[in-house]
Amino acid sequence: MRRLLIYMMILLSLPLAAQRQSVNDLKKQREKTLRELEKTGQMLNETKKSETATLNKLNLLNKDIAARRRLISNINSEIDVLNTEMDELSLRRDSLQETLESLKADYARLVRQTHYQDMMQSPLRFVLQAEDFNQAMRRIRYLQEFQRYRKEQVARIQNTQAEIDIQTGLLESHRVEKEQTLTVQKRETENLARDERKQQTMLQQLKKKEKDLLAQQKKQQKKADELNRKIEDIIKQQAAKQKGQRMTKEQQLIAGGFEANKGRLPWPVEKGMVSGEFGIHPHPTLPKVTVNNKGIYIQTTRGAAVRAVYDGEVTSCFVMGGTNAVIIQHGNYRTVYTGLATISVKKGDKVKTKQSIGTVYTDPDNDNKTEMFFQVWKDKDIQNPSLWLAH
Repeated sequence: MRRLLIYMMILLSLPLAAQRQSVNDLKKQREKTLRELEKTGQMLNETKKSETATLNKLNLLNKDIAARRRLISNINSEIDVLNTEMDELSLRRDSLQETLESLKADYARLVRQTHYQDMMQSPLRFVLQAEDFNQAMRRIRYLQEFQRYRKEQVARIQNTQAEIDIQTGLLESHRVEKEQTLTVQKRETENLARDERKQQTMLQQLKKKEKDLLAQQKKQQKKADELNRKIEDIIKQQAAKQKGQRMTKEQQLIAGGFEANKGRLPWPVEKGMVSGEFGIHPHPTLPKVTVNNKGIYIQTTRGAAVRAVYDGEVTSCFVMGGTNAVIIQHGNYRTVYTGLATISVKKGDKVKTKQSIGTVYTDPDNDNKTEMFFQVWKDKDIQNPSLWLAH
């Protein structure tokens, strides 16, 4: 009977265990989002200390708002799961309480029975009053069974009471956890409202500077196009030299490993965020203006190191637009790192995954923006880097 009770308790706890895992997963997501908010907050703090609206501030604020909305949605999901868990715990405790009352009532009826009292007060007399030996043996067995049953009933009452205490403790811990989560929800909702007010103010300020922004965008797109042509020419030249040549075993292994790690490659900076997605996108403030990115822009913090995303060989180091660029070959793949203030490698160097190859440039003329540009190529075909980096 006790084993059956244990099995039933395990089966009843399975849905709650699954929900608790769901809460734990949501908490991990919450922590990840909070780390994102910490990064954008640090980047915002590094911008020029003025109330002047800039595209950099607006972009960081947009990322901050998007992350905070995800965070609030995540917190709401946590609260929903906690409410469900609390309802289940309350129902389970009520059910156990009913079971306990029933067990106590049964036990009370048992001890009130006259024959039980007579039998337990003088078990020896109960046996000796038997009419013959066989009846005496039956009475002994009956006493033993009765004693065992009484002990089981007491154990059931004790176990049920212990389980009620456990459920009550879990309910209290859930109540505290919910209160803490509601406090975080309130704080983040207030932070979101504050950021949205800032966003609207910045948008209004930037709309007044639309002509300047348009001129700035054209200048930036021109520089980006020149950089992309330079990179494309270098890669085509390198690919042309390799045409007809078979890769060495080492190059084949590196290329295979690079390809096998698609979606799992480390980021070229330890901490950062994608500030410009791959492909064609509408400009954040200029209507009817699109931005065409042949890679991804990654914004990070001042002095951040740039890292090789995989083992390879440096095939090119060059300067473009006042900053440094590095190309690393991984078999028939290549990765490109531009917008570097300094570089610590040279052509022909063999590099390892996560090895530092330089630092990201901080632009004092662009709101102290610290941003690099990253590309992935397969032979002469450009790839979407976001599909290759770990999420």
